[in-house]
Amino acid sequence: MEARVKAGIWVSMALRLADGAGRPGAVLRKGDPDAGGVLCVLHGREGLVVLAQVRDAEGRPAWIRGTGPAPVGQAETDAYVARQVKRDPDLWVVEFEAPDLLPPFEAKLL
Repeated sequence: MEARVKAGIWVSMALRLADGAGRPGAVLRKGDPDAGGVLCVLHGREGLVVLAQVRDAEGRPAWIRGTGPAPVGQAETDAYVARQVKRDPDLWVVEFEAPDLLPPFEAKLL
């Protein structure tokens, strides 16, 4: 079984990578520092995308576009995040400037 990185450590790492890449990020909501999941809000030129953590068929970490394949507006993003936080109060929510809507960290997108 693959060891999992604690959520708080992962968020810190992602923020540092983003900062180093010139794509600033911020924590919008702190979740459980050990076992919380993470939602990443990407602010692009064409709108916003929310990435949600999942596992692929082999159990490896991956991400899906929770708000769908096309960029959405702020209201749709806020509604999606609110639904997910209601389902899982341990979630972290982190936002990044991402003009191309690509995450500023290594990510397998499904």
